[in-house]
Amino acid sequence: MNTAMIKELRERTGVGFGDCKKALAEADWDMDRAVEIVRLQSGAKAEKKADRTAAEGLLGLALDGDCGALVEINVETDFAARSGKFADFVERAVSHVLDQGADGIAAALEGERQALVQEIGENVNVRRAACLDASGGVVAGYLHQDRKKGALVCLDGGDSVLARDLAMHVTAMRPLVVAPEEVPADAVEKERAIYLEQAADEVAKKQQQSKKPMPTAVLDRIADGIVTGRIRKFLAESSLVEQPFVKDASTKVGDLLKEAGATCMAFERFEVGEGIE
Repeated sequence: MNTAMIKELRERTGVGFGDCKKALAEADWDMDRAVEIVRLQSGAKAEKKADRTAAEGLLGLALDGDCGALVEINVETDFAARSGKFADFVERAVSHVLDQGADGIAAALEGERQALVQEIGENVNVRRAACLDASGGVVAGYLHQDRKKGALVCLDGGDSVLARDLAMHVTAMRPLVVAPEEVPADAVEKERAIYLEQAADEVAKKQQQSKKPMPTAVLDRIADGIVTGRIRKFLAESSLVEQPFVKDASTKVGDLLKEAGATCMAFERFEVGEGIE
């Protein structure tokens, strides 16, 4: 047994002592062949684990001038997510996005992902990535200390302090869009259907509690008022500019931006495991 060769193969591939020994023996102690064997085994192991749910993980955040990147990398357990090897992979992923953009990140990192699966023994998923370019504006980000929640914000005007404050706000308050008119129509209709059903129940109770029957037109106006008010509230709660600022609830984010002579062009918010069944 050549322990020096086993050590070298471990350093080159990152896999365990036993796997390196087996690969070298299979390759008749030819280093190049052993490296190829390890890589093939890594791919096979990664494929076997691909169906296992990976809902833990970390976010990566990187900023460079007026560009920012955010990634979510998932793994099966929080224990693995806290390992140095996994954290290093997340940092390489977000650096890649900052340099190359978000498109094709999973394919670009597939070899490294397979090697990491081999090392830690769990499924790893490069789930999503975002890259914001302010094109002369301001980009800032906020990453919660546990690296499970974070956001990027892109401003036209303002400064990095305001942008970071808004990234913190987005992380905490979960807006869906920048302004009410950007809420998708299907989302509004879905909420409207729920509110219509609620309003019908509430109007029916009012009718039952009334000493004399109310005209249908009156009941319809009451129901319309309930639905209209709740839709207005839903749009405000979903929109960044209509939300009370997380650091000062007496000020709306839109007013804060107006005072700074700034406009929010875009934001991205990620939370680890969000939406994974």
